[in-house]
Amino acid sequence: MHIVVCVKAVPSSTEVKMDPVTHTIVRDGRESVVNPFDAAALEVALAIKDERAATGEGCRVSVLSMGIPATEALLRDGIARGASDALLLSDRAFAGADTLATSYALSCGIRELGSASMNDAAASGASEHGEAAPGPSLPDLILCGKMAVDGDTAQIGPELAGLFDMPCVTDVRELVAIERGRVTVRHATDAGIELVEVPLPAVLTVAKDIAQPRMPSIAGVRAAAGAPVAVLSAARAQADPARSGLVGSPTQVVRSFVPERSDTCEVLEGSVPEQAARIIALAEEAGL
Repeated sequence: MHIVVCVKAVPSSTEVKMDPVTHTIVRDGRESVVNPFDAAALEVALAIKDERAATGEGCRVSVLSMGIPATEALLRDGIARGASDALLLSDRAFAGADTLATSYALSCGIRELGSASMNDAAASGASEHGEAAPGPSLPDLILCGKMAVDGDTAQIGPELAGLFDMPCVTDVRELVAIERGRVTVRHATDAGIELVEVPLPAVLTVAKDIAQPRMPSIAGVRAAAGAPVAVLSAARAQADPARSGLVGSPTQVVRSFVPERSDTCEVLEGSVPEQAARIIALAEEAGL
């Protein structure tokens, strides 16, 4: 079984900087963390991996992200917690992407992960039998957080499902079972909690409280330090420039800014009528 978990680096605090030209968040990687919803999705994938390992079944968990080079550290943390491998999509051509362009880039990464898996699996067989290695395969399960705390769009999971023509269940609160090529979950709807079953491969987006992320072990940290994290450029991913980054984003942010705050104040003196007159004057100056 192959599970791909899509994760995003988000600011670790509400103190963010906005690019005055592109109107996007400045991501310098200095104070970034894994989106909490995505961290929960990774824990769900690792729990599945543990369950299958207990029964002697194999399960590969790949962590995928699109971001600046510093995002590699967050992907290594995923490996330290138990992920099998990681892939980072990093290229200026991906910068400024909206959710549609981001989903497209992630789909390129998912296909690359499938291609690498098939090539590794077929390498010995192809060399022994003289056959060509098969093409890329799609994962059995794609897991995403319900939304990112810096955007709150909740669109990436459904858009990936659309790109791969897979069933999608959003806001999953409990993974009940994975068996006989189907996954059963409980997810939240406007009418309450619903129990649904969909065939694999599928895309699930999970709620933050579905699982408590585990801490990395010392052995995991040591293993992650030496583990390779593949970095894929737009060219190597064979991404269509017309569907990538700002150019490939049909939605554009007209204006986005962090409100300026000031702790200055004016003490109003005089009689009540004089203070009232001054308040009116201040309001008029502010255009209120």
